[in-house]
Amino acid sequence: MTFRDTLAADAARVRACIAAELRSFPDVPVVAAMRYATSGGKGLRGFLVLESAAMFGVTADRAIWPAAAVEAMHAYSLIHDDLPAMDDDDLRRGQPTVHVRWDEATAILAGDALQSLAFGLLARTGDTAAPAAVATLVASLAGAAGARGMVLGQALDIAAETAEAPLTLDRITELQANKTGALIRWSAEAGAVLGRADPAPLARYATALGLAFQIADDLLDVRGDVAQTGKRLRKDSDAGKATFVSILGEEGASKRAEALVEEAISALSPYGSAAETLREAARFVVTREN
Repeated sequence: MTFRDTLAADAARVRACIAAELRSFPDVPVVAAMRYATSGGKGLRGFLVLESAAMFGVTADRAIWPAAAVEAMHAYSLIHDDLPAMDDDDLRRGQPTVHVRWDEATAILAGDALQSLAFGLLARTGDTAAPAAVATLVASLAGAAGARGMVLGQALDIAAETAEAPLTLDRITELQANKTGALIRWSAEAGAVLGRADPAPLARYATALGLAFQIADDLLDVRGDVAQTGKRLRKDSDAGKATFVSILGEEGASKRAEALVEEAISALSPYGSAAETLREAARFVVTREN
């Protein structure tokens, strides 16, 4: 299969896992909103779990639970980020955001429930993996998603909107390494944890990948097309926020993203040809159109 075929197949498998889990939930609006929020997207984080696990001989039947967990956690973050109190977006993946489709209370509760679901799914890994590995994954996901990771990044992003001076390049890098990068790093490292291998090379890979992904997002925000991206564009520039593009310029940001891709690819050298799909993922993040 091509890289895009693999990405799509992994995403479909993860969505099916989450959908199967939600079938046992009550038929109420908050659960419908959870289904809605997890029914689309690229599935990059789940893909990273499944493909990093495969490099260490971990089967998809074992890796599907952390893959589904991180996608549930990501979906929760998107629901909350889109709320009027945060980014105030009305479009996500080409569809109305959850608080627009339902209401703010339902969106908050759906996000809360997806965060809880993430840890429930992750606990299912214990059916097929050593307890120590599961405990490591639970603790590290809590860190990556919380006030030392994704939530910290979002808080810094909100604070930047009213800061007296725009953020510097170093501060933007720190912000995005948390807001976007923390879950991406966790996803890439999860396969090594399941395979009882050293996660350090994958951590270096994912750190570079996450920053390249965010720079590509910043570039799409200024030169993308709403029909392709499926979300509102130019919102950062309209808000006067500093981004990789506003500081480096479009050409400079593009070059920085390309350098990060090479950095990510280089980090995979210990794995030889087994990591080719992950190398393709690094190239993909800077060439995508959504």
